[in-house]
Amino acid sequence: MHNPSARYCPTVARFVRAATLKGLFVCLGGVMGALKYAIIGVVVAVVVVIALVLLLQTPHRAPVQYVGSPSGYEAFVPNGQTINYNGQTDPTGTLILSNGTTMQNVVWDGQYANTIIQNHNQIVQLNNQFNGEMLDFYVIKGQVPIEQATINGQAYFVIDANNINPADIAGFYTYQGWVTNFVEAINTPGTYAARLPGNSPVYDWANITGTVAYQTLQYKALIGSIGGGYVLELPNGTIIPYGVTPSPIGNSFSNFIIPQQVYNESG
Repeated sequence: MHNPSARYCPTVARFVRAATLKGLFVCLGGVMGALKYAIIGVVVAVVVVIALVLLLQTPHRAPVQYVGSPSGYEAFVPNGQTINYNGQTDPTGTLILSNGTTMQNVVWDGQYANTIIQNHNQIVQLNNQFNGEMLDFYVIKGQVPIEQATINGQAYFVIDANNINPADIAGFYTYQGWVTNFVEAINTPGTYAARLPGNSPVYDWANITGTVAYQTLQYKALIGSIGGGYVLELPNGTIIPYGVTPSPIGNSFSNFIIPQQVYNESG
């Protein structure tokens, strides 16, 4: 006798197949979901690693601040060393402020960085050739924008030269022991610049002043400088011979770059 309970039921079969497929889809969905989150996790990890690498490679920088006097003259003095900063080769040195304060571990970054390096190398070569002791330096009229940065574990003051008006930057050279005196002199009211005539007895003075005055003429001819044989005269009568580098020659320094007065002291 046939058992009714064993009768094939299409409805039941369809239910079983649907349940099986649903379970399969749920299972696959779980796998895909897990795979999706695994991929997201890997991507996040890679992004974090890249960010950490960039953070470690990027110098730590502080906000820009301004140093010096708005109406004074400050000077960057290169020391012959360079450093890689923001992918650029920049000169390092000292910053002399108008009040006489000196800042060490200074980097010149931005416009004229390569020019300063080239000028300095030329001065060094001429010093070796003529047994000279000249030093180039770069005067900024007004305050200097700087930021503190840590580069290769060392703290530096970085001059943001791109934020300085080119008219307010000029390069000079004089006896290395007189750079600070030069900065002090141009910040002293009553100081003026003058040209030494070709037959000036100053060139024949048997002291460092005469020697430096003569060498500024030699260096002018050999580095293509627009100025040499110039002096600053202070109110007390002291003179500081100097020359002008080929660049930069900002218009704000026209009285120092092409002096209109003539120095006639017989000495």
